[in-house]
Amino acid sequence: MKISKIKEILTADTLAGEERIDTEVICACGSDLMSDVLAGEAKEEFVLLTGLVNPQVIRTAEMVDMRAIVFVRGKTPTPEVLELAEEKGIVVLSTKCPLYIASGLLYTNGLRGAGSVETAL
Repeated sequence: MKISKIKEILTADTLAGEERIDTEVICACGSDLMSDVLAGEAKEEFVLLTGLVNPQVIRTAEMVDMRAIVFVRGKTPTPEVLELAEEKGIVVLSTKCPLYIASGLLYTNGLRGAGSVETAL
């Protein structure tokens, strides 16, 4: 799914990386614990949904080569965080949706998470 489609589905604003908005992602993950993101199956071509707006989010996304971050609940990071995202080539979106709703909307529109439901149960 293109990041531009994610933006549309979540009625999100682009905060950084507008020139990369047509980049494809294959999966999504949602977490406010960056240690879980690092320990999980998240990897390149993913989008991260989170309510955490500090620089560690950008650093974590960079470490696992994520393409985009969606800040939920209308959160907006500082200009320094957005500058870091631009520097690292990461698209940043912000949506008013809570994490659960944003994840559900993306899932029902075809964007899956790491692994499958069958292996999680």
